[in-house]
Amino acid sequence: MTEARIATVRLGEDGPEVGVQGLGCMGMSFAYGPTDAGQARAALERALELGVTLYDTADAYGDGDNERFLSPFFKAHRDEVVIATKFALSIPKDDPTKRIIRNDAPYIREAVEASLKRLDVDVIDLYYMHRRDVNVPIEETVGAMAELVREGKVKHLGLSEVTADELRAAHAVHPITAVQSEWSLFSRDIEAKVVPAARDLGVGLVPYSPLGRGFLTGSFTNAEQELSADDFRRHQPRFNGANAAANAALLEPVRTIAEAHDATLGQIALAWVQQRATLDGLTVVPIPGTRKPNRVEENVGAAAIVLTEDELARLEPIAQKVAGDRYADMRFASAGRE
Repeated sequence: MTEARIATVRLGEDGPEVGVQGLGCMGMSFAYGPTDAGQARAALERALELGVTLYDTADAYGDGDNERFLSPFFKAHRDEVVIATKFALSIPKDDPTKRIIRNDAPYIREAVEASLKRLDVDVIDLYYMHRRDVNVPIEETVGAMAELVREGKVKHLGLSEVTADELRAAHAVHPITAVQSEWSLFSRDIEAKVVPAARDLGVGLVPYSPLGRGFLTGSFTNAEQELSADDFRRHQPRFNGANAAANAALLEPVRTIAEAHDATLGQIALAWVQQRATLDGLTVVPIPGTRKPNRVEENVGAAAIVLTEDELARLEPIAQKVAGDRYADMRFASAGRE
């Protein structure tokens, strides 16, 4: 059992000091099937013991239920944690299965007040625009978010799944602390334009799904056959059918490297993401999601693994060979607009 605390880094040029690895909390109460609440709460505590201080949620995760679930933990450790939550995915009252992207100022005001109430805090440390509504100028959206900073309701601003041009336009209105996008051995589309833009602007990168939603750990090989009916990964193209079989075969070099380091597949996948900070010259704080204390320990252990140039070279071709998009509708990702 590891007891070593991870190092810290400043998230963006003027952002908060956080552990070099954060924790994605969505799956603790939403999207990934049945949850053991006791185990999930123990995972939160264990993460904090090991130096994980950035905790990521969103109002759309279970229509606010994820924020409510996390609230007691945040209140108990308010001075030790950095709370990140998001707005933009509105849930219609007549169809809770749908999400409507909204970036307009009145909705942002409504969303932040609701999140503050559910979290039971006075201020949100990092407030993200979850997805981009292309019908609302990014300057207008960030202008409304900046008002929240001036009012003391939010400390720092973030954006999720934006293009490089959108990031630059937003940053011109108000400093953006972090950009959150999917980044892993399987998903590298942001490296072409978003990563260079973030580096130029001094914006931190917060990779979500750095473990490929669990696929890179080898914990499942076919979502339709192995995951529960309410697990949303069953609807993601790359985890099903022929795509899943082809992608499972891509894990062989990860497995070989893991054996050489006496590590797990997940640790090698995470180490690769953590090492992008050095390779790409910017702050990178991945937020792997888990709801088990032992998985937290495993993930944190990856922060100490350094891959060699030869190992990095063997992992390099994987992303180009991945079968299937990361979303059924790629309009939800920045790559669909670049």
